[in-house]
Amino acid sequence: MAESERPSARVDFERPSIARVSDALLGGQDHYEADRAVLRQILAIAPQAPAMAREERQWLVRAVRYLTERLAVDQFLDLGSGFPTAENTHQVAQKYNPEAHVVYVGDDPVVEAHGRALLVDNDFTHICGTDPLNPGETLAGVTRFIDFDRPAGLVLCGVVDHIADLQQAQQVVKSYVGALAPGSYLLLLHRHNPGDGSEAAAVAASLQDRFGRTGLDTLYRPRAEIASFFDGLGLLEPGLTAPHQWWPDGPRLTPLTPVNWTALAGVARIP
Repeated sequence: MAESERPSARVDFERPSIARVSDALLGGQDHYEADRAVLRQILAIAPQAPAMAREERQWLVRAVRYLTERLAVDQFLDLGSGFPTAENTHQVAQKYNPEAHVVYVGDDPVVEAHGRALLVDNDFTHICGTDPLNPGETLAGVTRFIDFDRPAGLVLCGVVDHIADLQQAQQVVKSYVGALAPGSYLLLLHRHNPGDGSEAAAVAASLQDRFGRTGLDTLYRPRAEIASFFDGLGLLEPGLTAPHQWWPDGPRLTPLTPVNWTALAGVARIP
């Protein structure tokens, strides 16, 4: 690894990271005690959280597969993708089109260095170490890899729910969507509080509070606010829904729990 790619100088291992906590939720190995401490707090509220993390990953797999196999999308911009794990965006897309281009964006230096090491022999997959919440910087950094004159898939999975200000979050989404060619697609997943007095609503409120105490602010927004990220776009069926309801591959084999209703996901075409 080149000296400029070494992460340790820029990483505070005493502070948790969203990417590393997500890795812990998915059963990975790229996390530290600060991240595991957050995981333990999450599990105290929602023991099914790791299963939910897998549900969200499975949604992303189905959505990318649909765009690649059915709609012939051959380039993806995956923002805030976190650590490479099983069935990453590039693995799914390149299974159906070996020359599909995928660009991962994230400003966690550990994730960036790890991803570069894993993808060194993949000429169609790239890592961009910019802040995904800074569209100007990111778009400038990915122009070498994404052809903005052709349709692309924009992946925002658990990204804008870390922006507390709704208008700012909406503007981030609009900036990326506005840069893409007509016929592109937005794939977005966001934490959700149904706000209906249900056990799911209580779990969402508790998780939001607990994340806030760790410094990893995560907003569990109501449906209307999440739907606003798709304004002006054409949502594909089945619309904005819980991840497990978005074109499942078969009958459900495990029971649903309240945590299954604490996220919403959708895929929309950019006119």
